[in-house]
Amino acid sequence: MMSKLNIFDYKASSAKASFIPLDKIEGYDVRPGFYGTNGATVIPCGVNFTVQSIGATSCELLLFRRGEDAPFAVLPFPEHYKIGHVYSMIVFGLDIFEFEYAYRLDGPYDPAKGLLFNKNNMLLDPYAKAVVGQTSWGIQKDRAAKYKARVVEDNFYWGKCNKSLAPLSDLIIYEMHVRGFTKHGSSGVEFPGTFAGIQEKIPYLKELGVNAVELMPIFEFDEMLDPRMYNGNMLLDYWGYNSVSFFAPNTSYAASLEHHNEGTELKQLISAFKENGVEVFLDVVFNHTAEGNELGPIFSFKGFDNNIYYLLSPDGRYYNFSGCGNTMNCNHPVVHQMILECLRYWVIEYRVDGFRFDLASILGRNEDGSPMNNPPLLQSLAFDPILGGVKLIAEAWDAGGLYQVGSFPAWSRWSEWNGKYRDDMRRFLKGDGSLAKTAMERMAGSPDLYDPATRGANASVNFITAHDGYTLYDLYAYQIKHNEANGWNCSDGSDDNNSWNCGFEGETDDPGVVSLRIKLIKNACAALMCSHGTPMFVMGDEFCNTQFGNNNPYCQDNETSWLDWGMLCKYRDVFDFFKYMIAFRKRHAIVRKKTEPCSLGLAGVSFHGAEPYAPDCGPDSRLAGVMFAGRDGEGEDDVVMVVINAHWEMRKVNLPELPEDFYWQVAVDTGANNREDCIPHGNYALPAAGRNLRVRERSVVVMEAKPKRKL
Repeated sequence: MMSKLNIFDYKASSAKASFIPLDKIEGYDVRPGFYGTNGATVIPCGVNFTVQSIGATSCELLLFRRGEDAPFAVLPFPEHYKIGHVYSMIVFGLDIFEFEYAYRLDGPYDPAKGLLFNKNNMLLDPYAKAVVGQTSWGIQKDRAAKYKARVVEDNFYWGKCNKSLAPLSDLIIYEMHVRGFTKHGSSGVEFPGTFAGIQEKIPYLKELGVNAVELMPIFEFDEMLDPRMYNGNMLLDYWGYNSVSFFAPNTSYAASLEHHNEGTELKQLISAFKENGVEVFLDVVFNHTAEGNELGPIFSFKGFDNNIYYLLSPDGRYYNFSGCGNTMNCNHPVVHQMILECLRYWVIEYRVDGFRFDLASILGRNEDGSPMNNPPLLQSLAFDPILGGVKLIAEAWDAGGLYQVGSFPAWSRWSEWNGKYRDDMRRFLKGDGSLAKTAMERMAGSPDLYDPATRGANASVNFITAHDGYTLYDLYAYQIKHNEANGWNCSDGSDDNNSWNCGFEGETDDPGVVSLRIKLIKNACAALMCSHGTPMFVMGDEFCNTQFGNNNPYCQDNETSWLDWGMLCKYRDVFDFFKYMIAFRKRHAIVRKKTEPCSLGLAGVSFHGAEPYAPDCGPDSRLAGVMFAGRDGEGEDDVVMVVINAHWEMRKVNLPELPEDFYWQVAVDTGANNREDCIPHGNYALPAAGRNLRVRERSVVVMEAKPKRKL
């Protein structure tokens, strides 16, 4: 049956205007849609549905009333609604607040060839902007009824939203888990464990001084995908590194049911961050999905084009370079296009400032799994106009053994999580030998890894801790991992932690051990904040958050992973130290990156040992001195000296000679007898250093060159 309708006003169908012919399917007026617009899109008179599949022979659109499992309408796409491999249809008269949708596709089923079409499978739109089926955290639903989509109409007003203008090296990145940041009862927020809960803590983050937050995965994931009971505890996919949909924010991170799916609360959070001068990065997972391997469910990509979206062996099995069962075929043109459109969407609709790419080396693998010299996806992201001002940070390795720290394809755009900074600085700071020269290079921006002439100051994201591994407190409280609660007999998580328990495993009341641990935490903070590149640390490090020795709490939705805000009071001096060091870094551009040369005849970066300009690089050396010199933001000469004594004995150090109009002033001394006196506060100032400096055992001293007062 065919009728006519004014496409610009469905309700005014009787008006005299230019009419177009319509088809009728299942009682709905329909017509061919907009083939270049993927997903479900609101138009003035209805909804445009566009989906693609290379291997499918037919496609049906399923419409559901909200919350119901059986469709109230099934609309097959007519053959003439298909152009190439794209199905597109406008359905008129739909109220987006009253329905949900999914697809069914038919086609060949031949697993050996990677073809898994089944006309009975209900499939989630790969471009879904909002997903339903897991709206409340931790509640299991019938798997057959899950993963439908909703249509989103974006009407969020961003106003004069602050743009991302600061270079990466000027940022201090704070990595956080949305739920874990405020879920603990001690957080004191009205909406714990949600986007709204984080928004309540923005004043705290501003006081600390961080100016960028990196949110662990917020793409729609299902924490109940594979729940397990172990020792009476429910273990979930707490971290969320198993994406269900790349375009939709996680529904259970919203506090309000009204905003469960539209992303409004996330937009409000990002807007509030920007109003307070804080950039927002997303930790994105394009290397694999929650569909798993041959034993995993089929709910989206497998059902649309399994052999396109995933890397498959010649017999149709899944390559597993992710360690999670499957690997996305990122450099296939279809997947390449989807990832590019996805990132553009988050930048345009959510105003995201940057992305950290989980296991990013997978994004550079070919369709046979081999590494590519110039991966087209990575190059497209580097040069895409929409992404032009966005930070791109790679975790430059994968679970298949491809390690690219220092060699990740960059095009002067990509930065890297510097895993060698983490490993080398951990080993040096705990007292391992033969690392003094390496530690100085890491603090100087790792020029052995990143050519300053081609990679610049934004190449290295420096970190000592991240979500994956020990917290900073646990790094100095545990010699071995304690992942017993994960239920894998401690076979999960890294065994190579480069940690030291300071002589006692776990918690202790021994004042000597406790004092040493606090000093080592401050040492790590001082070194991190006085290194060229971009510092990043994980939430709670600033007040000694512990995971009780668990270095892989991906499944621990409990006190193991939730921040205990009561620790802030107990370790206020550590928080004050982090706050001071962050402010110190902001005051001194020379410790962040190379600046204009100073007029004092000093090199921009120089290495030192017990004697000036004579670094001791021998096997027994545990002393590293780095001096930064240049111009500050006002064009004035600025010189900072950092001395790290990782030895268990005091060392005497002769400092570099300054011009006669300057003297050395101690800014930080973590070895001060009173742990609260290691930084200046109130009217208290640390003493001048002269040229002869005594650096106490396992301590860091930071000095500034100060001009002498002229009488």
